[in-house]
Amino acid sequence: MTTTDRGAAAVQSVDRAVSVLESLARHGEAGVTEIADELGVHKSTAFRLLGALENRGLVTQARERGKYSLGAGLLRLAGAAAGRLDIAQESAPLCRALADEIGDTVNVAVLDDDAAVNVAQARGAASVTSYNWIGRRTPLHATSSGKVLLAHAPAAVRERVFAAGPTAYTPQTVTAPALLARLLDETVERGYAVAVEELETGLNAVAAPVRCHDGTVAGALSVSGPAYRLRTELLPEIAERVVAVAALLSRRLGYPG
Repeated sequence: MTTTDRGAAAVQSVDRAVSVLESLARHGEAGVTEIADELGVHKSTAFRLLGALENRGLVTQARERGKYSLGAGLLRLAGAAAGRLDIAQESAPLCRALADEIGDTVNVAVLDDDAAVNVAQARGAASVTSYNWIGRRTPLHATSSGKVLLAHAPAAVRERVFAAGPTAYTPQTVTAPALLARLLDETVERGYAVAVEELETGLNAVAAPVRCHDGTVAGALSVSGPAYRLRTELLPEIAERVVAVAALLSRRLGYPG
């Protein structure tokens, strides 16, 4: 089998697996024979698809009836997607107002494996760039949002970032694990993080955590702009506004604090 053939077969398997989930969503539950008939495949193929989905928790089998239904794993995936949609939707007017107030770019980012991904953005009138950061993955150690997310992430995430050897994007990027760990602890203590020309020369930023209803950090809200306008001595003052708006967004997400 050629590489092209293997790729086509993989795509077909994914398509069939999705069809299985859609079928179970429609019918509530179904057996191997019913799934095979609906997909137009052999029972052995349907059984393998259901087995793979069951191993991932996406379907579950009632052993006494031999029927399959959607599994709890889908709730985990749906919850993660809903969380991102909620924070992006709820943050939009707040980002717009803060961008208008400060004049620079406001972003909201969430943790995505070992990176930060931006899910919302608003640009102020003084913004010198029209770059769209939405959907862009940025390093956790070299951005203000990333530092907030890394500071509050599970220990395993921090360990992976340190073990991978943080990349130096500019001469100002902090890459030494011991120093970076100290900065992350400071981020938790003071309630915000700064990045001074660490991702790009001439770009400064400050970010604060956004919490969901149970107090866990769901994302980070940041303001970024050119270093000549977001000067280091002004970052604490800007941080006060960022922290305040992040707290307001947290309340919109159900956090009582």
